[in-house]
Amino acid sequence: MSKKIFIVYGHHNTKKCFNQSVRDTFIEEAQKLGHEIDLINLHEEKSIPFFNGSAPSEQVLDYRKRLEQSDILLMISPCYNLRATAILENWVDLVLAPKWFFSFKRLVGNWGYPVAGAMKDKKAIVSMSYGGNWFSIQTWFQNIPFRRIKAGVLKLGGMKTTYIRFYEVLPGMTPKRFDRHMKKVRQLVRNL
Repeated sequence: MSKKIFIVYGHHNTKKCFNQSVRDTFIEEAQKLGHEIDLINLHEEKSIPFFNGSAPSEQVLDYRKRLEQSDILLMISPCYNLRATAILENWVDLVLAPKWFFSFKRLVGNWGYPVAGAMKDKKAIVSMSYGGNWFSIQTWFQNIPFRRIKAGVLKLGGMKTTYIRFYEVLPGMTPKRFDRHMKKVRQLVRNL
């Protein structure tokens, strides 16, 4: 069954890098299978300001409307300083924000629980690339972006989340490793 996929690309290099290859391979495979793509390259969009307490801008409201019309959200970013890129993190903070993405049901005082909003039960995919090897990332560092985005924000919104990781993404990556990573992307698309 055909799906509408909203892709948020958070790397400054939109033309020639590993994350661009992930994006383009995903899109190519998805279109072969009849899926519809709605892509935003954050570094090619009008910049959205950092949160300052004001109401959402028209640009943020447009992103939310497009998300509501989508079946799947895919976010692509390298891991910089143990988090996604600042531009993607800012997008998450402004677009996937209360009260649209989730709200808070107060029970007593400041005690309560989150209530999923507009994206409840939709699928989210977080693609993160790491320069280090799988052992060091999984042992010491992986939990930081994992917990922040997947187990934190996306869980608050009630989204069903998949997390795809790419290790040893370095300029000297062998063609064999690169091909193995792209095969993983194609398989992800086929499993949608």
